[in-house]
Amino acid sequence: MKIFAETDRIIMRELLLSDSQKMFEMDSDPEVHLYLGNKPYTQLSESEENIRFIRQQYEENGIGRWAVIDKESNEFVGWGGLKFITTEINNRVHFYEVGYRFLKQHWGKGYATASAKAALKYAFEELKLSHVYAMAHGENAGSRHALQKSGLKITEQFDHEGIACDWFEISKEDWLKKQNEE
Repeated sequence: MKIFAETDRIIMRELLLSDSQKMFEMDSDPEVHLYLGNKPYTQLSESEENIRFIRQQYEENGIGRWAVIDKESNEFVGWGGLKFITTEINNRVHFYEVGYRFLKQHWGKGYATASAKAALKYAFEELKLSHVYAMAHGENAGSRHALQKSGLKITEQFDHEGIACDWFEISKEDWLKKQNEE
């Protein structure tokens, strides 16, 4: 099992099929999907299929979302990390996006910010990227706050599949400046 990132609170490791039950618990919750524009899962097999798809991204793109594990409890709390986007979003294609999703009982505990910061560190230090992007539903204040707290800045608003979204960006240069401030 590969660990990609670690902070004082979380471990970010590859997603495993053994995570499927917790993934299903998360993705079957309508509140978790409120700002995602898609439908909650209804069968465990959907989570298993999603994990297989993410594991395929590890092979094809060298990157994909990671399981976020609370260090103290050793519990799966959600997923986070980077994804290489190969389809067009907001007139862009072939870029790295930071993102996350958490079980509802773990909202508001700082996991989104911690995972986004760890993913950005990996992006700029390990992958040597020049830029990382993100997007969030315009009404998702919690996600927008976590991305901004991580150093990303809203650079525009756009329509994504009928949803008003904010587009976020951070350059390696701006990330390094933020590291020096902290």
